[in-house]
Amino acid sequence: MLSENKSNTHPVSVEARCSRLNLKAATPAEVAPVVEWHPLSRSDDQVLIEIKAAAVNPSDIKAATGLMPYAVFPRTSGRDYAGVVIDGPVGTIGREVFGSSGDLGIRRDGTHATHLVVEAEAVVEKPKNLSWAETAGIGVPFVTATEGFRRAGMPKSGETVLIFGVTGKVGQAAVQIASWRGARVIGVARKQEAYAGHTNGPVEMIDSSAIDVAARVREMTDGKGADIVFNTVGDPYFQAAHKSLALRGRQILIAAIDRIVQFNILEFYRAQHTYVGIDTLGLSSVVSGAVLRELVPGFLSEHLKPFAIRPGAVYPLEDAKAAFLAVADSSRDRIILRP
Repeated sequence: MLSENKSNTHPVSVEARCSRLNLKAATPAEVAPVVEWHPLSRSDDQVLIEIKAAAVNPSDIKAATGLMPYAVFPRTSGRDYAGVVIDGPVGTIGREVFGSSGDLGIRRDGTHATHLVVEAEAVVEKPKNLSWAETAGIGVPFVTATEGFRRAGMPKSGETVLIFGVTGKVGQAAVQIASWRGARVIGVARKQEAYAGHTNGPVEMIDSSAIDVAARVREMTDGKGADIVFNTVGDPYFQAAHKSLALRGRQILIAAIDRIVQFNILEFYRAQHTYVGIDTLGLSSVVSGAVLRELVPGFLSEHLKPFAIRPGAVYPLEDAKAAFLAVADSSRDRIILRP
């Protein structure tokens, strides 16, 4: 590792090995990443990072298969990363950092590579108690959960937070944040199962395949309903989420399968509900970094914990296609590339 108090007068240029998507694929099975070499160098306000680990997200699959019309081709994929700064402004070289972005890997070259160029303001100090792979896995799920709560109002002690899709990565991040802040957490899954992720308090589970979710939430809250509903799935749960909301309740939406839903406007305004839409693809590297920076104390204190990374969920760059397919097949593992 280079000394932290040094900087290069002239930016360094490197040949980076990158997992490239050269063409849009019709289906996830047809996604064909190719390892290529590309020169990288930074501008004055950027850093050059040697990537130690990078995550694969569902949005990487969507962008590769044309579900994001603004995705460019060819490009290096990947939104999340952890690594070491090897070239940058004074005081940056040698820093262990991580980050995420809405445009990396979508509208510009991303993190599935040996090296990355990104704004110096975007990088966040890596928590020293986490591994590279754990740190790389924080990105999109925790940015999405945090931004949702920030926009809707952070959970407070005494509030009830209902999370649809609680076993997914964004759902698990939302559980950690809500329980850390003292809220009561109720999780919804599509089968009967106990909550398996990290939490700072109990998570009461509802099996949506066996029970009317909204009716059960009313029973559990003495008729009040949930103060916040974090709907990570979208339209399949929209009505149940709507009917589960308390007076002045807030529903956070981050995904959709069918784009059009119907709901009772009269119920909506008479109950003074708020609906909040979150699209982290609209958050720059710098904005995403600011969100992650606020979470670092939680990881250092272990009130927040990274997703467990199984050895079998870590892939070399050459096996990026297998990593993409694992995510497309709805693997519950956090999938990591180690370039």
